Amino acid sequence: MEELKDKYIRFDWAIKRLLRQKANFGVLEGFLTVFIGEPIKVVEILESEGNQQAEDDKFNRVDIKAKNSKGDIIIVEIQNTSELYYLERVLYGVAKAITEHINLGNTYKEVKKVYSISILYFDLGKGSDYIYVGQNNFVGLHTKDNLVISTKEKNTIVRKSPSEIFPTYMLVRVNEFNNVAKSPLEEWVAYLKNGVIDPYTKAPGLQEAREKLRYYSMSNAERHAYDEHLNAIMIQNDVLGNAKLEGHAEGHAEGYAEGRAEGRAEGRAEGREEGRKEGRKEGRKEGREEGREEGREEGREEERKENAKRFLAMGLTPQQVAEGTGLSVEEVKELVL
Repeated sequence: MEELKDKYIRFDWAIKRLLRQKANFGVLEGFLTVFIGEPIKVVEILESEGNQQAEDDKFNRVDIKAKNSKGDIIIVEIQNTSELYYLERVLYGVAKAITEHINLGNTYKEVKKVYSISILYFDLGKGSDYIYVGQNNFVGLHTKDNLVISTKEKNTIVRKSPSEIFPTYMLVRVNEFNNVAKSPLEEWVAYLKNGVIDPYTKAPGLQEAREKLRYYSMSNAERHAYDEHLNAIMIQNDVLGNAKLEGHAEGHAEGYAEGRAEGRAEGRAEGREEGRKEGRKEGRKEGREEGREEGREEGREEERKENAKRFLAMGLTPQQVAEGTGLSVEEVKELVL
């Protein structure tokens, strides 16, 4: 019975249904504090297109957009299934958040710092870590030093890193986490992956989550809706998994056929090229041999003619010279002319 009591709902469902309520901001603030690395106070939940609660709302993506006490915009997105152009969509979402929260006529000083935290339950790509952070810095092309920006705040010139101005992106690859949870960050990722919260946790937000995100604290109707949400995710993952396997099989078959065709074509091309090379090599060899033979024959011919001239000079008749040298009588007579 204790196991049932300590069953907790998934964080995507909590974001969709519970954490938008001010009474539950403590869970969200704890989560953001741990992942961003500084105390976060949520002052407002902003409208987010992926957070509608309609029955036909997409279950593969849930997000929440909040403003903290510094005026920063924080986007938390949970993605359950693979998406081909995921990073491009994240970039678009951040750009949209920046432009939505600056009014026409405002100075660029009003551009908000944006944090984008993506909790991913699919394989985004290759990498050995389970959390990746992307920030903008300007590095000297030759000196390799980091540029520090001078800006004005409250009539005072202050220096900032570009990473304090540009958006910060965080990718949490939940399925790659296999550590024993020791730090607050690891405890949060363990909950995101397994739905487990240590009863003695000191991690910000998780203590509140133990009280507010209990499965059996929900009404029967809420539990039914939550169970349907989980079923939809499992069905979608199963469909995508089967499609991936079928695509792999089809790709293997097509690749095998294309490989054979390309192999035959390449083989014929290579065979022709090798044949030409071998033909040229053999031709050169035979040509040299034939050339040498022809040269020797020409040398012998010249020698016979020189001998014939000497024999003629000795007073022999053309008939006698022809018999002695192997030349024809006509060839010998041509030497006399």
